[in-house]
Amino acid sequence: MKILNLYAGIGGNRKLWSDEHEITAVEYKQDIADVYKQLFPNDTVIVTDAHQYLLDHYKEFDFIWSSPPCPTHSRLRTAIKEKVYPDMTLYQEIVFLQKWFYGDWIVENVIPYYEPLIKPVATIDRHYVWSNRPIADKEFARVYKGSVTDQSITTLQNAYGIQLPGHVKNKRKLLRNVALPEMGAYIMTQLGVV
Repeated sequence: MKILNLYAGIGGNRKLWSDEHEITAVEYKQDIADVYKQLFPNDTVIVTDAHQYLLDHYKEFDFIWSSPPCPTHSRLRTAIKEKVYPDMTLYQEIVFLQKWFYGDWIVENVIPYYEPLIKPVATIDRHYVWSNRPIADKEFARVYKGSVTDQSITTLQNAYGIQLPGHVKNKRKLLRNVALPEMGAYIMTQLGVV
């Protein structure tokens, strides 16, 4: 199966997927893409804008996973009282995939501070999931207590089972943005992909 992993980051969602599929990961930042490639050397990694890549290449894949950036949707926005417009890339991709993509797909993002504009099919851990297939809600036990923003690099690496190479800069920020590997595996299992 040909899988497209958009906004791949360092591959938290990908960590527990099998290696039997042909996976293309798209990440915008070269340094982050380099870390992904070190962690998943068999995947094809493309450094470009994931939103545009989806539009240009969606027909080439059997399954699409999209994790658009979440900071402008996060409930943390209301806690810190920082006012920004939510990035509508999230909803653009959901609508696009609903209308034009004939394979299976999911879009995941944090539970937002506002009522979602499109109803998700599932709530998984601290995320909403939109998909063309049903997925059951699920909670995961945390290896650490409290907010991900309060955790040490070592705690986060151990919790996610991802050890970042020593030369990597901004480890804390990279790890705070990791999608829970168990969530990635759970969704793929629900959809019969892994």
